[in-house]
Amino acid sequence: MTPLALSGAADSVTGFHESGRLVLRLRDPKAAPQAAADAALIRGPGDAAAASAAGFATAVVIDSGLPSDALPDSMRAARLSARFGYFADGDIIGFDPNSRRLRTLYRRNSSHNSFLITERCNHYCLMCSQPPRNIDDGWILDEIASCVPLIDPATPSIGFTGGEPLLEWQRFIPLLARFRESLPRTRLHILTNGRFFADPQVVQAWAALKNPDLCAAIPVYSSVDAVHDHVVQARGALDETLHGILRLKDKRQRVEIRIVLHALTAPGLVETCRWLARNLPFVDHVALMALENTGFALANQEQLWIDPADYQDDLAQAVQTLREARMKVSIYNLPRCVLPRGLWDYAVQSISDWKNAFLPACEECTEKPQCGGFFSTGRPRFSRAVQPFHTVAATIIACLQPLFEFQRLDEELELCLSCANALNLLI
Repeated sequence: MTPLALSGAADSVTGFHESGRLVLRLRDPKAAPQAAADAALIRGPGDAAAASAAGFATAVVIDSGLPSDALPDSMRAARLSARFGYFADGDIIGFDPNSRRLRTLYRRNSSHNSFLITERCNHYCLMCSQPPRNIDDGWILDEIASCVPLIDPATPSIGFTGGEPLLEWQRFIPLLARFRESLPRTRLHILTNGRFFADPQVVQAWAALKNPDLCAAIPVYSSVDAVHDHVVQARGALDETLHGILRLKDKRQRVEIRIVLHALTAPGLVETCRWLARNLPFVDHVALMALENTGFALANQEQLWIDPADYQDDLAQAVQTLREARMKVSIYNLPRCVLPRGLWDYAVQSISDWKNAFLPACEECTEKPQCGGFFSTGRPRFSRAVQPFHTVAATIIACLQPLFEFQRLDEELELCLSCANALNLLI
């Protein structure tokens, strides 16, 4: 399982004289360029001729064996390996001609686009998939701002992550306003620890955006402050986070609560969700998320890893508790075969497409089209409950489903489901 190559280096560069990073939008070579940032995406001699005729000044060549004289001398060009063969019309890259380094910023055909705002953070989470670095990376906001007018207005949603995006809230919130103006139908989803919202000034600026499609996704790992603060490695973090959530909801802003499930949070999941249902029933969504075994999770896996099969009973109770409180809940990052059938309707295909993968055994599984699959990043670990569903076993489970009242799944029905899964192993 190999993630999509979202960064790397060009094999060669010719004709570039700029210093510093550029933002390039890749375009069909047969279409005339519409912006100075447009670069023809070339895969062969025909594309090269079309790009020249269309008046492109820049070309990005994908592993075509294209002769050096196929492009005009006046056209600057970057040649990339076949690893970047997924590039398509409308994609946007950040490119530094001097170092030849490039990074994919936006993919037009993807439903999982997100921008990294900063690598800096005021948390040091034990399972952080993007370990923070204390560096000067303010240039990233400028690069993202250059992307805004180049993004397809039909893009359904865009995420923003970090680090902590609100560390430079005075620059980040105006950037969100630019997205709102340029992409009025695009949902904006910001991953933040929520602590900056404890400041009324920040919440006021956020609410002033008047964007009903703007959502702050904030982690609450436990109802016990000592547990939450230990997971994020920041004393007093839970109190400040909850203060921020309350200020946001007081301004009628959208808030999602996120709980990453691992050995420190899963044992208290039911109580955490009862606490949410009593105290924060007005939040817009709760996401219960399996662990991605990468970043700091690798260094801390001895204290974090728990087989998802071992917390399914708690997960079912947690979902039931939230649903009884009429809260919207989803399960992220878990394959369907690990989940009890009664939870399938809550499981979504949440893993970003560039790092979403399946095991060889999944090819024969009848549930693969609806399954969330697995992370291909880091060193994936798999539950002992992973197994493909086949047609007969899936049919048996579907027939039993009317009996599975989610509110009362007794031992006899659990035994029926276990028998169906056992039959699945024999087929």
